[in-house]
Amino acid sequence: MEVNKTNRRCWPIQGVWVALMVLCFVQCKEIGIEDQEVAYDPSKPLLVTNFLPKEGGAGSNMVIYGDNFGSDPSRIKVVIGGKTAKVVNVKGNTLYCIVPSGAFDGDVQVYVLDESGEEELAHGEAPEVFAYEKKWIVSDLVGKYYEVSSQFEEKEGPFGDCGAFKEMVWFTFDPQNPNQLYVAAEGSSARKVDLEEKYVYYFKTPGIGRKTVITWKLDGDRDLITAENHASDGRNAFYTFSRSSNFTSSEVISQPARGVNGAAVHPINGELYYSLYRVGLVYRYDFTTGENKLAFANPYQSTAIFIVIHPSGEYAYFTNYEKSYILRSDYDPVTKNFKAPYPVAGMAENHNYADGVGTSARLNNPAQGVFVKNPEYEEQGGDQYDYYFCDQGNNCVRKLTPLGRVSTFAGRGNDNASPGYANGDLRREARFNRPKAITYDEIRKCFYVGDTHNWIIRKIAKEGE
Repeated sequence: MEVNKTNRRCWPIQGVWVALMVLCFVQCKEIGIEDQEVAYDPSKPLLVTNFLPKEGGAGSNMVIYGDNFGSDPSRIKVVIGGKTAKVVNVKGNTLYCIVPSGAFDGDVQVYVLDESGEEELAHGEAPEVFAYEKKWIVSDLVGKYYEVSSQFEEKEGPFGDCGAFKEMVWFTFDPQNPNQLYVAAEGSSARKVDLEEKYVYYFKTPGIGRKTVITWKLDGDRDLITAENHASDGRNAFYTFSRSSNFTSSEVISQPARGVNGAAVHPINGELYYSLYRVGLVYRYDFTTGENKLAFANPYQSTAIFIVIHPSGEYAYFTNYEKSYILRSDYDPVTKNFKAPYPVAGMAENHNYADGVGTSARLNNPAQGVFVKNPEYEEQGGDQYDYYFCDQGNNCVRKLTPLGRVSTFAGRGNDNASPGYANGDLRREARFNRPKAITYDEIRKCFYVGDTHNWIIRKIAKEGE
């Protein structure tokens, strides 16, 4: 599944086609062809003989060749893959148009219309089919956008009638049911989103306050674990909800912890790693022995640390939310612990926005992230995963490659840094308002983003999927 290409890569190609169009018009003028405009001749057939390019996505410029197109663009209709294209110009045997969104089938058809622009007088179809490349777009998965916040409503119900999602902080899939997405909401209700039934349920956690993360035990029935962010040094913070009770019955884990924002279970050894906000420490808890010990001291105190462990278990990213940078820590299988971390993206306390490599990149309140396998890396060997994360303060989703390059994947439509709400093309149109939670759906090959201040779960997927 390749997810690292955006429509932005097409801009240089589109620029080349625009330049070719302009050059063509100039050359035509120089040899006098421009003045030889030939009107549509109803006694002759309309022919479509060829088009260029043969493949591309929405917004690509297309040149169609043929005969008897006429000279009036307002009387030409081009349909590509069942979608009407914008006609830019027409000159005798050549016309210029822009590929529309959703032209999946790729058949290229040209119509000449009457003077009113309504009745079709002639029709021609290209002998080949345009290979339409689906692009990644942002849309809404579930939730209601409220322009007036006081109208907020939250409830169980089908996707079209379940209200909004407030204070989303963490997404996780049930490892035994990929249709069940759990949503941790720090100061609001935890929810369960059934992607097959398209229904939203409450995940009831009686007596548990600020739920900052939901994760899963590695052994047994893969029971659910939730962490509570509270302010007492002597109070337990973790609860296990048994699968056998359909996650309705819980038991407390006897381990006091204060200010837990991040927690993750090691995918190979099953230990629980969790962070403490006030003291900036990361601990390791062993479910089998009950042993709890320091993993490492984070360089800063008073920062929420979000933990995401690589699927191989070989390393983890520890994201410092308030300090706006990401640390990497490598796992030592002998000691069963993570080593001292080092920065891989952003620079501590440099809250800004810049794509770049390693510490030259700038982040602003980075939050949850997810590892996604990139098939393009197979031939290269080594780490096969990119890391996608919500950059909340920059209102976008970023990508971190194994080589440490940070780029912007989605959001900041037309490089507008202000928060907003808009669907569409990843970079030119899509806007978010402080997104914080993210996950990747391996079954449906798409991302879900907790657009926290828009109160909606957004979807990032290829067109039509």
